[in-house]
Amino acid sequence: MIDFHCAATASPVRPLQPTRMARHLISTAALALCSLTIALGSMPAAAQPTIGASTLTATTPATPAQASVPYRIETVATGLEHPWSLAFLPDGGMLVTERAGHLRLIDAAGKLAPQAIANTPPVSDMRQSGLMEVALDPDFATNRLVYFTHTYGTKQAHNTQLSRARLDGMALTDVQPLFQAKPAKVGGSNNGGRLVFLPDGTLVLSIGDGFDLREQAQNPANHLGKTVRLNRDGSIPRDNPYVGRAGVADGIFTMGHRNMQGLAYDAATKRLFANEHGPRGGDELNLLAAGGNYGWPMATQGLDYTGARVTPFTQMPGTQAPLLVWTPSVAPSGMAVYTGERFAAWQGDIFVSTLVEKSVRRVKMTAGVPTGEQEILFKELNARIRDVRDGPDGALYILTDEPKGRVLRVLPQ
Repeated sequence: MIDFHCAATASPVRPLQPTRMARHLISTAALALCSLTIALGSMPAAAQPTIGASTLTATTPATPAQASVPYRIETVATGLEHPWSLAFLPDGGMLVTERAGHLRLIDAAGKLAPQAIANTPPVSDMRQSGLMEVALDPDFATNRLVYFTHTYGTKQAHNTQLSRARLDGMALTDVQPLFQAKPAKVGGSNNGGRLVFLPDGTLVLSIGDGFDLREQAQNPANHLGKTVRLNRDGSIPRDNPYVGRAGVADGIFTMGHRNMQGLAYDAATKRLFANEHGPRGGDELNLLAAGGNYGWPMATQGLDYTGARVTPFTQMPGTQAPLLVWTPSVAPSGMAVYTGERFAAWQGDIFVSTLVEKSVRRVKMTAGVPTGEQEILFKELNARIRDVRDGPDGALYILTDEPKGRVLRVLPQ
C-alpha cells in the first residue's frame, strides 16, 4: 500500500506550461514536499513476479547485435496521416487508426479504402493526442465489437478514454465510452493509450503521467501514470489488486509509470510486458504484475531534459526494477511478441518500435526473460516507427509515423 501526502492534490490539477528547466525544478520541489511512504510487504500476493525483478534487470548493450535473419520489406499501404495502431481482421484485412481521428480500412487484397470509416469517436487532437489504439474484441467474429483509445476533452482539460463500437461495413454503430482517465489535464503529452486483452477476457489500458504532473504517478487517488484493468464492458474486475481500498482510483492495476506506448501479452510464458518512455534517457522494458509499483519518478535511471538525473534513486524498496533500460532514449512506441513460423529464430522475442532511433529493437528472450542480446532493425527506412505487430500470417507489420505514413510488411528474404 502507498501512503501519499501532498498539499497540491487538494486542488484541481491545472499546471502552468513552464520551460523544460522549470519543469525539472517544479517536479523536484514537488517530490521533496510530498511524503511518500512505501510499506514493505503490503503488495497484493498476485503482484509478486514469478522471477524476482532484480534478477531480470539489465542495461542496454552499447553495441547491439546486427541483423541475424535476412529479410525484405514490402509496402502494404501508404498515404496514412500519422498512423498509430492496427488490428488484423478475420478476413485478412486491417483496421488502422490515424492520430487525427480517422479509422481506415485496408482490405484483404491490400487496398486502402479511400474514405475513412464513419462515426469514429470524437478526439482531442494536438501534439501527441488523438485517436490511438484500435483492438478487436476477442469475440469479434460474432459480435463485431472494436475498442479504441483516444483523448477526450479540450486543450485545457483532457485525458485518455476507452471507447467501444460495433463495426458495420464502413461505419461504426453503438459507439459507447467505457472509461475516462481522471483527472483531466492540460497539454497533449504523455497519454499512454495502449491496450491489450488478457486470456481471462479482461483488458489492460496504459495511461501516461501527463508530463508536467510526474509526481502524480505515485498518487493512487488518480489514473495518471497507471495501468487500469477493466472488464470488456468497462466495469472493474472484482479481483483487481486495489478493489475496495479507500483513496485508490477505480481500476488501478499498476502504478509508478511515465508513458507506456507498448503493451504485449506473451501467451507462452503467461507474462504481460510494457515499454515506457523515459525523458532524455531511462526508457524501460517492464514485466507487469498486479499491484506493482514501477517507481517513476521516485526510482528511475532516467535522465531529464536538462541532462540531470530525475532522482538519485535507481531502485527503492517496494518498487519493481525494469528488465531493460535504454539510455540515451530510443523513444519506444509499439511492442509485439513474435509467435510466427516465418522467422523461426525470432520466436518468443520481443520487438519494440522506436521513434527517435527510427528502428525496431529485437529483444532476445529465453523463457520470457531478456538474455541481454538486442538487434537494431529496419533503420534503412529512416522513419519514426509508431507500431510493430505480430501478423497472423507470420510476418511482422510496421507503421511509420509520418504525414504520409505507411503500413509495411517484413518477410524473410
